[in-house]
Amino acid sequence: SARRCDVTGGRRCPGRVRGCLLDLPWEDILVPHILCHLPLQQLLSLQRVSKSFQSLIQLYLANMRCFDSSQIGPAIPRAAFVNLLKDNEVLQQLALQNCSDWLTDRELLPVIGQNHHLHQIQLKGCAQLSRHALVAISLSCPNLRQLCLAHCEWVDSLSLRSLADHCKALEAVDLTACRQLKDEAICYLVQKCSRLKSLSLAVNANVGDAAVEETAKCCPELEHLDLTGCLRVKNDSIRVLAEYCPKLRSLKVKHCHNVAESSLSILRSRGVELDVEPPLQRALVLLQDVVGFAPFINLQI
Repeated sequence: SARRCDVTGGRRCPGRVRGCLLDLPWEDILVPHILCHLPLQQLLSLQRVSKSFQSLIQLYLANMRCFDSSQIGPAIPRAAFVNLLKDNEVLQQLALQNCSDWLTDRELLPVIGQNHHLHQIQLKGCAQLSRHALVAISLSCPNLRQLCLAHCEWVDSLSLRSLADHCKALEAVDLTACRQLKDEAICYLVQKCSRLKSLSLAVNANVGDAAVEETAKCCPELEHLDLTGCLRVKNDSIRVLAEYCPKLRSLKVKHCHNVAESSLSILRSRGVELDVEPPLQRALVLLQDVVGFAPFINLQI
């Protein structure tokens, strides 16, 4: 039977007519249907109300499916983070973006090691982790669907190969500014993870045509590709992308100076969302900025 508890510590108040919140079934009502709607910061504060509330919140934390560090604040004490998730083995989503001030392998690896149902992990800007974190994720999370490693410059080709070998159900990967990665590593990833729908290789001068072309040929379900700042990408690979990815919905190529309208026009004509305007459109906008309002210029071309 579901646990029940009185805020008075198990003692019934004489003559009390209305029931206490803690009289409701914990596992069946409070944890899945009520506590899940409260901000995590408020739930942690409830632990100070009484021992009964503390027990309830500990039960909630052990059964929590989603943990987002931003709900608590930017600087979580390391010991507090470890204590929050020490009993949880059912996490499905873990968001720890921008926790570089305190998050290291020592805190993260135990959480990853005991949670084999994770399908979404967000580690953007977690600069103090190492390649061992990505290897641990690849070995413990076979059902992983989404992974953000943006601005994690510790990601290298060996750890990415481990991810590709063990997490073949990946649908979205963000490798923005993972500057150790080169074409070979990206090619290996897309060959193994052909279900990818979203991929970011932005802000990496090592990424070139080989990676883009292999992505296009291996990932027919691709919908979103971010190549912002990939200076080695050229027109040829964009044409291959247009040929092999009929489901592509958005492409970012800003600051890709070797990509011209001659290749982008194919995608533009299909309605693919691009982050650069056609040359004529750009010229008209610049002209308008220079000469001020010009009613004779039609910007709808």
